[in-house]
Amino acid sequence: MDDSITLTQRFSADNNFVKDAIVDSLALTAEERSRSRHQFKTISGRSVYLNLPRGTVLQHGDLLMSDRDRAVSVVAKPEPVFTVTAPTATDLLRAAYHLGNRHVPLEVTSTYLRLSPDPVLRTMLDRMGLHVKEEIEPFSPEVGAYGHLHSDSHAHD
Repeated sequence: MDDSITLTQRFSADNNFVKDAIVDSLALTAEERSRSRHQFKTISGRSVYLNLPRGTVLQHGDLLMSDRDRAVSVVAKPEPVFTVTAPTATDLLRAAYHLGNRHVPLEVTSTYLRLSPDPVLRTMLDRMGLHVKEEIEPFSPEVGAYGHLHSDSHAHD
């Protein structure tokens, strides 16, 4: 018997019907959560295939449902990140502005910014007098104003 699951629908974490159908969890990096059609392995090793609408960006806690009424919960997988803090809120805002101008996927909170490690950006942030800490943490960048993550491979060329 094939235990693989094709996941075709996305629901929010508070959907009680789908919660009752959860059979596994799927730990994905931020980049992996932007893939709408891809084969993955769940935490327990079960094979799942995402067949979601193009442009879907999954968030930590989302629930994915198969046509066989089986669900999988999405977990933000810890990954290498820079966590940036600043002496003042204005300094943090200034950093967010400069990183945004470079189209860097960025997690924004009131007390820190989080981004994928990049030595060029590290130098910029250091020169701005910000504290940059290398960590392994879940990364949940902002979804763009047009509903997708924006990643520009030439962000700082």
